[in-house]
Amino acid sequence: MTDIGTGEAAGKTRRRRRSREETEADLLAAARTLLERDGVLAGVNLREIATEAGVNHGQIYQYFGSRQSLLRAAAADLVERQAKDRDGHWERPFAERRLAMFQHRLDEPELVKLEALLALDRDDSFSPLPRFPQTLQSLERDKADGSLPQDADAVAAHVMTAAAVMGYAIFREAYARDTGLPLDELDERAARAFGLMISGLATPPSQQTPQA
Repeated sequence: MTDIGTGEAAGKTRRRRRSREETEADLLAAARTLLERDGVLAGVNLREIATEAGVNHGQIYQYFGSRQSLLRAAAADLVERQAKDRDGHWERPFAERRLAMFQHRLDEPELVKLEALLALDRDDSFSPLPRFPQTLQSLERDKADGSLPQDADAVAAHVMTAAAVMGYAIFREAYARDTGLPLDELDERAARAFGLMISGLATPPSQQTPQA
């Protein structure tokens, strides 16, 4: 005989109620999973994210307010997670930080595309330089220790090298297709060219070799 109350519930485990923080974390993890699987430009289906996270579709709007806010939060979450894995990054000299940034962006192409998508959407809340105060401190130290020339426009150097890296990361597969170069080879050659650009920025004009 079946005991009362043990019918359909038998064998099923009651799901523990999640806190707001846990639910938000699950939604961000689901967004990361789908972005990595399908790519940013394939679009992000909020119902699919909710299903992946195991939450109600309406909770996305409850916690994030909009699709754009969720994507912005996912981008910020990715940046924060990566920052934790880069101990000592801010203490490196200018050239080393730039070269590390180049490789870092190649390792996270979907994050780059997500940031570009937010910028193209004219999301005023999106920040392409989320740690800019810390960057400014590093740039001032670069000028003090000679990693950058005293008269260098450090902010412009930072912005333009970041833009070069972002642009290459976004278009690298198309560049490889158009040039007929294997992607790994193009990455290596681009890294060398980027290194020469960085070297030029870090070398005082008086020490640069005049062009013939």
